[in-house]
Amino acid sequence: MDRLNGKRGLITGGTSGIGLETAHQFLNEGARVAITGKNPATLAAARKELGGNVLIIPSDAGEVEDQKKVAETIHQAFGGLDILFVNAGIAQLKPVEQWDEAAFDRSFAVNVKGPYFLIQALLPIFANPASIVLNASVNAHIGMPNTSVYGATKAALLSLARTLSGELISRGIRVNAVSPGPISTSLYSKLGFSEADLKTVAASIQSQVPVGRFGNPSEVSHAIVFLASDESAFTVGSELLIDGGMSNI
Repeated sequence: MDRLNGKRGLITGGTSGIGLETAHQFLNEGARVAITGKNPATLAAARKELGGNVLIIPSDAGEVEDQKKVAETIHQAFGGLDILFVNAGIAQLKPVEQWDEAAFDRSFAVNVKGPYFLIQALLPIFANPASIVLNASVNAHIGMPNTSVYGATKAALLSLARTLSGELISRGIRVNAVSPGPISTSLYSKLGFSEADLKTVAASIQSQVPVGRFGNPSEVSHAIVFLASDESAFTVGSELLIDGGMSNI
């Protein structure tokens, strides 16, 4: 349980779901951990759950200036950074005719632009070696209705995993991605459905998963620990699909 012993890790969107579970796993593996989040209530809850040694950084994942502040805070607190898990993101699922420019721009700001400029801001303090893990999605691979914008943002992250790998590996920075399928987190409750509609949507999604269930956050976080650790030193520009076989049908 010491695969990340002495390493310094930053998890964006670390207050719930996959991000929070990954923070637990990083701590269990010996890392120093910082998390970001936007909601003061969930930040406070995460602080209570994770303990006082975790660095809590309020940040809007879609604001470029906030990414610079995150990098400055990490530099001051940790001196450098060994691991970045880009997890913060939003999912809005609706038909193409219901999208407006503001919602489109917000999705790309949080899911793509913010992460891009966070990586840029952190470049001066990344250790050599270092690992970046991007949280993409199975929706970048399948043509699920109502996911046109969400799927496009996650496809952009997968492209970044490949292009940034080629650009940054000479500096000792590996970039990889995980692409979860449907995972049991609070994400779906944030989509604006009524309780009855949410159950219908969940049942429809579950029927598309060959293993017949939603995944657990821990099943993703264990893969992230692998990509963050030196065990994956020869894994560069890769994607781990953790989707219960959903992308194979």
